[in-house]
Amino acid sequence: MVAQARGTSDRRKWIIGIGAVVVVAALVIGGVLWTIADRNKTKGQIINPGETTSALTGDVTQKRDGVVVTVGKTGAKASIDVYADFLCPICGEFEKQYKTDIEQAINDGKLQVRYHMVPLLNQRSSPPGYSLDSANAALAAADAGKFLQFHDALFANQPEEGKRGYDKTQLIELGKNVGITDPAFAQTVNAGTYDEQLNTAFQQIENDPKLAQDFGGGQRGFGTPTVTANGSVVSWQDPNWLKKVTG
Repeated sequence: MVAQARGTSDRRKWIIGIGAVVVVAALVIGGVLWTIADRNKTKGQIINPGETTSALTGDVTQKRDGVVVTVGKTGAKASIDVYADFLCPICGEFEKQYKTDIEQAINDGKLQVRYHMVPLLNQRSSPPGYSLDSANAALAAADAGKFLQFHDALFANQPEEGKRGYDKTQLIELGKNVGITDPAFAQTVNAGTYDEQLNTAFQQIENDPKLAQDFGGGQRGFGTPTVTANGSVVSWQDPNWLKKVTG
């Protein structure tokens, strides 16, 4: 009887142990599947320009010069340079906070903005490459006169750092959605036409001492976003920085 009871108890422990292993395995598999799905949640999505994109007046020009895009009216008295990465979450916050004010200053003829797309976080998407692909696509959008519309839509639908960005097919579709009809846009996106120029410019930017900032703890270097006016870095955390620039 004692042996039989022990045997029954052992079988019960064995069954409970197997059950626990199955539950743990299911939780692990479920967690892995959820992680993969979350990391790839931009797959197949349409990048919707929505109502958050720019509303520029007709006399505002958008002109590409190399890998820099200047947006503004002729004769604007003030100008700034904005260095940003489409994957950079702080750049996304900068856009949310100041996009409307910057575009109003552009429309009012007070401000020209020179946009520098930098692939600082090119290895921080999964798979790597989104920062460079999106920067190249934005320059192609500038060639079609739709840079700011494209730029604003990418930030309004910004993917998360460390996860999947948008692929070239999605970037091309966004171009169509902001009104780009020239087939050269898709060709430029697919070919990575401006990739080499962007990487070269980024190396120069990263090593420019005038663009270096203090990050605390003895760390100093280039980061995004960076805003400059009259050759000096602007503290965009100051809520009045734009008024100080435009006067």
